[in-house]
Amino acid sequence: MTTFAAAKLVAAREMRVKLRDKTFIFSTVFFLLIAVASTVLPALLGGGPTSVAVADRAAATTLQQAGLEVRTASDDAAAEKLVRDGEVDAAVVAGPKVLAMDEEPSDVVRSLSTAPPVQLLDPDAVDPFLAFAVPFALAFLFFITSFTFGMQIAQSVTEEKQTRIVEILVSSVPVRALLAGKVAALTLLAFAQIALITLVAFVGMQIGDVDAHVVGLIGPAIGWFLPYFALGFIMLATLWAGVGALAARQEDIAGASMPLQMAVMLPFFAVLFLTDNAAAMRILSYVPLSSPIAMPIRLFNGEAASWEPVVSLVPLALAAVLFLSVGARIYEGSLLRTNGKTAFRTAWRSGSTVG
Repeated sequence: MTTFAAAKLVAAREMRVKLRDKTFIFSTVFFLLIAVASTVLPALLGGGPTSVAVADRAAATTLQQAGLEVRTASDDAAAEKLVRDGEVDAAVVAGPKVLAMDEEPSDVVRSLSTAPPVQLLDPDAVDPFLAFAVPFALAFLFFITSFTFGMQIAQSVTEEKQTRIVEILVSSVPVRALLAGKVAALTLLAFAQIALITLVAFVGMQIGDVDAHVVGLIGPAIGWFLPYFALGFIMLATLWAGVGALAARQEDIAGASMPLQMAVMLPFFAVLFLTDNAAAMRILSYVPLSSPIAMPIRLFNGEAASWEPVVSLVPLALAAVLFLSVGARIYEGSLLRTNGKTAFRTAWRSGSTVG
């Protein structure tokens, strides 16, 4: 069996195991529910336009132009009866006067009021809530996915090592194939999960009738987020496998993975705290560990030129190749050392350079 065929066999096994894992299924459903709730529910809970009964045709026209649901009544008494019967939310009668049961219909009052002309100095400005929520969602998705999937890679490697199953595996499958299959399977599943979440979010924005300008900002940001996520995850996945190989027991993973945990957490918090600092965000969008988060956020905020994402992918791709080599060497140098926790220096000296 060739190394490629062996890697495919390992990847298929890892994917089958993962797709039956309750934690993976629960996390996927959980994120999908968040995507639906944040895009569809606001429109559904809005309850639609206010229904208004009115007898005067001029008032009816004004109310219709304001986007309200207008029901024509024969006279003011009939309009008031519709309100009392609960068939409409409000009625407009002679005066003009607005009738309602127990709550003032502010949208009806606004539609009948004469407002001064308004000039928007920044018509393309993003709503403050979205300006916070979208960057946070992108940063959180990369952080939580890379962290949880990475930790699962480490735990899987340590479990195989602790139960001595790895000795059976490497007797029939090359070490590189075992590593490549495991990393490829988890990367594919993580990417598929993120892609599914973004697809559901886009469909939800269409159902929820999200403003076209906002969709135009979110689209490119998410479009670039996917390749950044794939490269960023691959960059870290082999290091997580190496961390798992360094540990001899599940209890050792926390200590062995602490430097890698910090490498995942620090960029996440740096981007969140420095989102309003244009200079810092520009630098972070070219640093491999933070660029998968910083660059999509800059694209959403309209702060990045069209050429910047392409240029920023270059150092990220180079870092992915470098970290793949480092992680693979640590993995090879410590995988079969089952008599205790392996020191990084020992694993590095024992491992062969992976080209």
